[in-house]
Amino acid sequence: MNYKKHFDTIIIGGSYSGLAAAMALGRALRKVLIIDNEEPCNRQTPHSHNFLTQDGKTPKEISTLGKQQVALYYTVEFFNGLATGGRQSENGFEIETSSGEIFTAIKLIFATGIKDIMPNIKGLSECWGISVLHCPYCHGYEVRNETTGILGNGEYGFEFSKLISNWTKDLTLFTNGKSTLTGEQTAKLERHRITIVEKEIAELEQINGHLQNIIFKDGSKKIAKAIYTRLPFEQHCQIPEQLGCELTEDGYIKIDDSYKTTVKGIYASGDNISRMRTVANAVSMGTATGIMVNKALVEEHFS
Repeated sequence: MNYKKHFDTIIIGGSYSGLAAAMALGRALRKVLIIDNEEPCNRQTPHSHNFLTQDGKTPKEISTLGKQQVALYYTVEFFNGLATGGRQSENGFEIETSSGEIFTAIKLIFATGIKDIMPNIKGLSECWGISVLHCPYCHGYEVRNETTGILGNGEYGFEFSKLISNWTKDLTLFTNGKSTLTGEQTAKLERHRITIVEKEIAELEQINGHLQNIIFKDGSKKIAKAIYTRLPFEQHCQIPEQLGCELTEDGYIKIDDSYKTTVKGIYASGDNISRMRTVANAVSMGTATGIMVNKALVEEHFS
């Protein structure tokens, strides 16, 4: 086996949350390794918003600057690759990469995000993060007052339609099949002039990810410039589960108030633990996680 160096903490995932955790630990003089394969989930998103001092920058600009700043801390190292396996060891944990290297550490932080599962609708994946959106606080201002759709049904479709009506009055709820709204929910949406369309969707007609029309299976179409939806997902990295970390009912890694998972010595941060999917929130959680890990290392040293 190709064993490499030992670290205080290995961080798997080097995007916003992982970098923030690394900065906190680097400033605490901890030996840190960030393992990242540079495939963030928002790589298709043109701009990031609602992050003070970084509003309007591309996700790549923010992460590149973050990496440059973290790299200034001499105890932090980077490994460009994919973590493929992990196991507990006498001194903590071992993490193996796809190229065969094995790194060891006392603590682990998983900042690995989630993987969106695209529905079988032609054109949706090309629009994801550009004109098919998950968060109005991240993107709603840029498509304010546009002809907008909600792709959803039932309680989710109703609640999201209420929320998005703050950004546009030209709003349609696409249930993509028979509506499961209650009579009361339907009446409320209609009273607020939110149209409900139950036709099944065949395709999102788009140009370079910018939505033009929604095409239905019956051949008809409807103009739309943006759609909000919540996609199903899975954990981007399976190593936490391999090591015994529990997931919540919603599929997120279960943590406590200190970002500890259900396995001692393993922490998680970012999109893999929270529905609050923003760059600013990822940075906040990463910073807090780094502080908590350093606190744990200090307490163990003094035990």
